[in-house]
Amino acid sequence: MSDSVIHAGLEPARIRLVLLHGWGADADDLMPLGDGLLAASPVPAECIGLQAPEPHPAGHGRQWYGLFPADWQAVPLATQQLCHRLEALDLGRIPLSRTVLIGFSQGGAMALHVGCNLPLAGVISCSGYPHPGWKPPATRPPVLLLHGQQDDVVPAAAANKLLELLRPGANPCCLKTFSGGHSIPEEAQSSMKESIGSWLQ
Repeated sequence: MSDSVIHAGLEPARIRLVLLHGWGADADDLMPLGDGLLAASPVPAECIGLQAPEPHPAGHGRQWYGLFPADWQAVPLATQQLCHRLEALDLGRIPLSRTVLIGFSQGGAMALHVGCNLPLAGVISCSGYPHPGWKPPATRPPVLLLHGQQDDVVPAAAANKLLELLRPGANPCCLKTFSGGHSIPEEAQSSMKESIGSWLQ
């Protein structure tokens, strides 16, 4: 597989959704979600699923950095590499200001860490968590946090910690919890569509 998967409609895209998968998944994993968001977009859009750079230790899937056990020392390089990849997209056609970064689990942590430092339209973290010592800048894009109340992989307390860290920012940060575990249910997808529509209308 290449390092990204791209889905787009028939018309030239005017907005871009970038998806960051979770630990042990790959770039295809969130594309069904992306396709649903594309179908709901009020303007022509494209969706890019980025592939994490490292092979998962189980022998299938990928990882942004080692997680069990957590290799926190690898986070600075991982976030720097992701930032470079986002800045290497065709920004002449669709600027970062018309781009939403969406991540799940480990991808959610990556989306927040990198996305809050870029002039994006918005950042969405599903079942995400803060990297140790991470402090978001005061000037950052709007953020939507989504988390299952019964998540036994990344406890819901992580979302409350993220909200505490992000609340002082200049743009809004909204936390929406739902009944369920480590997943992205229809309820969460509806919240995504609503936020993307308001950010990119």
